[in-house]
Amino acid sequence: MTTSLLDIRNLSVELAHAAPLKVLDGINLHLAPGEILGVVGESGAGKSVTGAAVMRLMTRPLRQSGGEIWFDGTRIDTLPEAQMQRLRGKDIAMIFQDPLTALNPVFTVGQQLIQTIRQHLPLDQAAARARAADLLREVGIPSAEERLENYPHEFSGGMRQRVVIALALAGEPRLIIADEPTTALDVSIQAQIIALLVELTRSRGMSVVLITHDMGVIAEACDRVAVLYAGRLAEVGPVRDVLTAPHHPYTRGLIAAIPRIGARLKELPQIPGTMPRVDALPPGCAFAARCPFVMEHCKTHRPDATPRPDGVQVACWLEEGQ
Repeated sequence: MTTSLLDIRNLSVELAHAAPLKVLDGINLHLAPGEILGVVGESGAGKSVTGAAVMRLMTRPLRQSGGEIWFDGTRIDTLPEAQMQRLRGKDIAMIFQDPLTALNPVFTVGQQLIQTIRQHLPLDQAAARARAADLLREVGIPSAEERLENYPHEFSGGMRQRVVIALALAGEPRLIIADEPTTALDVSIQAQIIALLVELTRSRGMSVVLITHDMGVIAEACDRVAVLYAGRLAEVGPVRDVLTAPHHPYTRGLIAAIPRIGARLKELPQIPGTMPRVDALPPGCAFAARCPFVMEHCKTHRPDATPRPDGVQVACWLEEGQ
């Protein structure tokens, strides 16, 4: 049995309020070394909060209210902040949604890379500069030496995202959390960035948590996928199994809404309704109000994620035979 590099156990995050509101509720996920785990769902499902919880980058009014987060056999959600700071960037790195806001506009790309490299690796200024140029080449930026002197605004959107990936790689991490890394890019550049991320993951033996709302990205890049809905885990399993034979009605709805080449449709199928607010979650299944297969039992009893023989876990009463 492969030892998990990342192990999220029964994680809950709440929003401080007169009555605390659950943003994540009992999330269980694991990630093996060298694996790419996709985390998918609508806006507000809890994807980015999951990544921020692992990095300990949540700010008030969000706070972890339960569960544990383990990295390489060490529990990290209870580490002193000084130890967590040494872990961030060095062992666990993050790629943020918007590359322009992730980079400091008043420093050159070279200055930012060199500072990050020297913070995590025992290199002098000259060696760190050479390493920075190597990283830019590795992520596909031409004329790397010259581009070290450029500021973030002098790069295109796709090139800025490559710089952000280079920054994430600077400390030679074992885990990268990529939070919708292609959202701000056009479709052709999105494909290039995802292909680059997969190539780097395989060549370096890293693990990646890839947060996205795009099932096409999941199909292209990931080994396993976790589907989140209203802060709860709906379905998780190998990508091929989940995409070819989805079990949860929400997963089926997401996959049905993917455009298909050659299909002649007047309009794409869509999931009716909207995801419930965190202050209006029903007592039973959070998806019940939108589910075409809803039963009375679903409205009052919350299903747990149940393992199936094919290795997929599904939180749905249809799987329980109710």
